[in-house]
Amino acid sequence: MSDAVIHLKKDTFDQEVMKSDKPVLVDFWASWCGPCRMLGPVIDEIAAENPGIKVCKVNIDEEQDLAQRFGIMSIPTLIVVKDGNIVNQVVGGRPKSEILAMLN
Repeated sequence: MSDAVIHLKKDTFDQEVMKSDKPVLVDFWASWCGPCRMLGPVIDEIAAENPGIKVCKVNIDEEQDLAQRFGIMSIPTLIVVKDGNIVNQVVGGRPKSEILAMLN
């Protein structure tokens, strides 16, 4: 995994995501999820190539409270947060170009 990806916990989520001055891409995932594992390298690439955005991951098995808070029913789920508001959300694997387009 990329060093540029921030692994969120319940107690760091609001500071890292909701109070961020940059757009934030959050990947809700689990280690047993095949599509999540396929999306992982794409998320790492986006983090490494785009210093203007913050890229975070939430392991739903470890952070069930966060998954509940955001109504995550299926994974992978990607959300984009700007200025403390969710501005985009998709469920399922997506190509890199589509994920980048969500951030604009």
